Amino acid sequence: MAQAKKATKKPAAKKPAAKKAPAKKPAAKKAAPKKAPAKKAAPKKAAKKPAAKRKPSAAFMKAMTPSGELAAVIGDKAMPRTEVTKKIWDYIKKNKLQDSANKRMINADDKLKPVFGGKKQVSMFEMTKLVNAHLK
Repeated sequence: MAQAKKATKKPAAKKPAAKKAPAKKPAAKKAAPKKAPAKKAAPKKAAKKPAAKRKPSAAFMKAMTPSGELAAVIGDKAMPRTEVTKKIWDYIKKNKLQDSANKRMINADDKLKPVFGGKKQVSMFEMTKLVNAHLK
């Protein structure tokens, strides 16, 4: 009894379907809202400690004595560098010494010229460097 082998035919390869433009939906019908997939429960985290308050640097808070030239502008009382900078900016704004075209530049008046090393104009970044030279 010999069994006949069955011939297996491979199906013919299908041609890729031509891309169709998506059909426009009628304006009257609205698509039903889709349900969002269920979210997995997030693992519980340990309670965070509140951030510690930042302490100011001791170097900034140390009282510094201004030189005679600087004392003519801010006063002769010893104060921290931060206060010195605030007082100088108050003086600059009060006397309108900030350059109108370039706000980063400070124009020196008679009191500030010795502090700025005799320069007529300095940048605000250079100003802090020059002022630090007048603090002891």
